[in-house]
Amino acid sequence: MLLNDESGSRLVDLSHTVEHGMITYRGLPAPVICDFLSREESRNHYAEGTEFHIGRIDMVANTGTYLDSPFHRYPDGEDLSALPLSHLANLEGVCVHVQGGGARAIDASAFRGVDVKDKAVLVHTGWDAHWRSEQYFEGHPFLTRDAVEALRDAGARLVGIDSLNIDDTHDLTRPAHSILLRAGIPIVEHMCNLSSLPAKGFRFFAVPVKVKAFGTFPVRAFAIIE
Repeated sequence: MLLNDESGSRLVDLSHTVEHGMITYRGLPAPVICDFLSREESRNHYAEGTEFHIGRIDMVANTGTYLDSPFHRYPDGEDLSALPLSHLANLEGVCVHVQGGGARAIDASAFRGVDVKDKAVLVHTGWDAHWRSEQYFEGHPFLTRDAVEALRDAGARLVGIDSLNIDDTHDLTRPAHSILLRAGIPIVEHMCNLSSLPAKGFRFFAVPVKVKAFGTFPVRAFAIIE
């Protein structure tokens, strides 16, 4: 979704909508979204014509488009409450468009010649086209060990991808998560609409709720195209 603001900049929503019953990752429960206090029930507490809705949601942290902090992987890593905003908001962004390349494994060559220092690096694979389908869970694109080592060594500030997982889920060592999060580089997974972004010339935002002793949480990820 693209929206123009009053300054002429374009806002691009890069997040999936969280809905009751949806599955983000096989084996994890779907969110339960319901009323805690319905509008009808609230009328008993307020003056005539006044009503409110208070919702309730029960979900695991890895739901929808979400950000991983180092605590997700490492007990001594920064949790959501400790992440500096400088790693989450108003980041200069670059988008690496690899859609149509054919290979699942995205290696370091995809980032050759791309200036990633202190930037949010977003990897557009096009896999979001399969969101809410069975195909989404099988054969997704991922970053290889040498790719994330290159991003770490080049000083990337944050890495995002529009895929099921930044890692090959058959590799139980999870090298992308392990390398990036050990270096203090947050990860955003299950993004969408990256096809709307240019290779550069935008600012990126992905700020989760500030929760103590929590490693992952959904975000409203978006970009401002300058």
